[in-house]
Amino acid sequence: MIVAGVDCGAKSTKTVILKDLEIIGRGKVPTGFDQSRAVKESLDMALKEAGLTRNEPAAVGGTGSGSEAVSDADVRVNDVKAMCMAAVYYFPNARTVIDVGAEESRAARCDEKGNVVDFAINEKCAAGAGAFIEAMSRALETPLEEMGPLALSSDKQITINAQCTIFAESEVVGLIHAKTSKKDISKAIHDAMAGRIVSMIRRIGVNPDVVMIGGLAYNPGIVAALTKELGVDHVRVPERPEYAAALGAALTAAERTCT
Repeated sequence: MIVAGVDCGAKSTKTVILKDLEIIGRGKVPTGFDQSRAVKESLDMALKEAGLTRNEPAAVGGTGSGSEAVSDADVRVNDVKAMCMAAVYYFPNARTVIDVGAEESRAARCDEKGNVVDFAINEKCAAGAGAFIEAMSRALETPLEEMGPLALSSDKQITINAQCTIFAESEVVGLIHAKTSKKDISKAIHDAMAGRIVSMIRRIGVNPDVVMIGGLAYNPGIVAALTKELGVDHVRVPERPEYAAALGAALTAAERTCT
């Protein structure tokens, strides 16, 4: 059985193609202003990688903030359910899932079947989302992809107290003027962000089997900071974590097709 899952997010749109529950194709494009175009292009890209035509998937699942733009969706699933389905697919013992997007972050507890037990969403504070790291990388004049490794090279404990991106940026500028090293500032930024995210996670309870998905999961600095803040042995990151929600949508489509 072949199914597709499309995650139309605020920054990018991702598609995953499954054949007998194995990933055979992926596609990713910037969402931009035209969500329908982004959905079509990412789906076409994934189908091309899988060597399939548009009429071959038996069902399509849609998720993300722009899920309504997935006009061909046979089923739509909310982001939280999609992330839980994907986490358990990758790691059957996963029970706590973290997804940090460009504009918001969310966390969920799930059972062994990927059903949502409880969840929390931070959609009001950019200091707990990917946009925070992007803003801080500009303030530090450091490429975004270097922020995480830079943070790992520091062992200093510097506190950033501001609860919003604008004031945090002012604190960072102050640290720069105080001649604080970039690596120490980067670590402080990641620690501050981890603190915001973990305070959200603690509202639903922390299980030791923690999985992080989303594009920010590529950042080793935030993964390390979350691991320390949560007090767990490790935070698991799946292969190609940015496609996890699309995978969850595809798994939901497969589940509905079989029932």
